[in-house]
Amino acid sequence: MEDLKHSETWRVFRIQSELVEGFETLHDIGDAVAIFGSSRMLPGSYYYERAVELGKLLSDAGFNVITGGGPGIMEGANKGAKLGKGKSIGLNIEIPLEQTPNKYQDISLFFRYFFIRKLMFVKYSSAFVIFPGGFGTMDEMFEALTLSQTKRIGDFPIILFGRDYWKGILDWFTTTLIPRGTLSVEDIHLLSFADSPEEVYEILKEYQKKHSNAMPECG
Repeated sequence: MEDLKHSETWRVFRIQSELVEGFETLHDIGDAVAIFGSSRMLPGSYYYERAVELGKLLSDAGFNVITGGGPGIMEGANKGAKLGKGKSIGLNIEIPLEQTPNKYQDISLFFRYFFIRKLMFVKYSSAFVIFPGGFGTMDEMFEALTLSQTKRIGDFPIILFGRDYWKGILDWFTTTLIPRGTLSVEDIHLLSFADSPEEVYEILKEYQKKHSNAMPECG
């Protein structure tokens, strides 16, 4: 029991240290967009290359780009951001299947705890762009949707990239959840959809216009 208490006590200090490092590193990064997606999509694949294009477009437009720091879509977005004018940021996670940080990060942070990493994404991003992905990607998407739906965060663009990929989940929302009363029609409006980097930028620009904030010009 004493060993357990000692272990739990030191875990609190580890959590505290990750929070402090995250806050101190990211507190003044400015406007940033978080890009999520599968770690399994290889360079040359359709969505990987679109992630590169989007990362560069946003970076050149004055945004910093934040990803999970790993391979696949994360690497593509960091690579594009690195080619642009903004900062390329990776919030890496320590997991049993070791994640190898991609080489396109200007700022790299490493987290043991998913909940702290999630906090950093939400606190320092002005929008989420969700590329095709699996459980981890959908976890980030539903976290943002829940926080937005429950008003724990303000109006927050959550953009699903690739209508064909996400069509099934939208159909499930509209044909199953809404009719059964577990979701309202208004909740669907928390999501936007895009099929190109330019369309993502237009959604962000429209959001900024509605909120009377200047949006950096693309290009």
